[in-house]
Amino acid sequence: MADLLVLYYSRHGSTRQLAQQIARGIESVSGCTARLRTVPPVSPLVEVAAPPVPESGAPYVTLDDLRECVGLAMGSPTRFGNMAAPLKHFLDTTSNEWLAGTLVGKPACVFTSTASQHGGNETTLLTMMLPLLHHGMVLVGLPYTEPALTETAGGGTPYGASHISGGDGKRQADEHERALAFALGKRLAQTALQLARPL
Repeated sequence: MADLLVLYYSRHGSTRQLAQQIARGIESVSGCTARLRTVPPVSPLVEVAAPPVPESGAPYVTLDDLRECVGLAMGSPTRFGNMAAPLKHFLDTTSNEWLAGTLVGKPACVFTSTASQHGGNETTLLTMMLPLLHHGMVLVGLPYTEPALTETAGGGTPYGASHISGGDGKRQADEHERALAFALGKRLAQTALQLARPL
């Protein structure tokens, strides 16, 4: 089985919803499984380390997850047009994997959730791609052959799946946002299988 890592940070659950749809898309491809992982929160004041296993939801990611995956979907809520600090904090610990070329040639995609239509979802997706490019990953987006990309009135971009959660964070992902997240996971898995084929 080809194991694909779905790595995300979610404060209120919207990004987690997208991660779950991406995982469904991955597992719709025969021979592929999704490994859901998250990162612990960080604080400007370091008081106590987070427990090694969260109380509920996906386990915390380890560097072994990066080494063992054949593809990566990475998601974060928008923080001032960029990824959230907990995800960036984890990426900053991956220098040894960068030196070793652990992720070189593996496919990757990105996803995000924002409070408003123009809350920085596209800039967040684009800036999340930068460390993945430094790691030598092959980026996968959403082509306009996905009908929901032109029909959506909420989230969804060619750069990756997105969701508009509303000012109170309670708006659930609509049918187009869910369809695009599923399609992105499926495309990532199909690309991983193609890249894994011997030449």
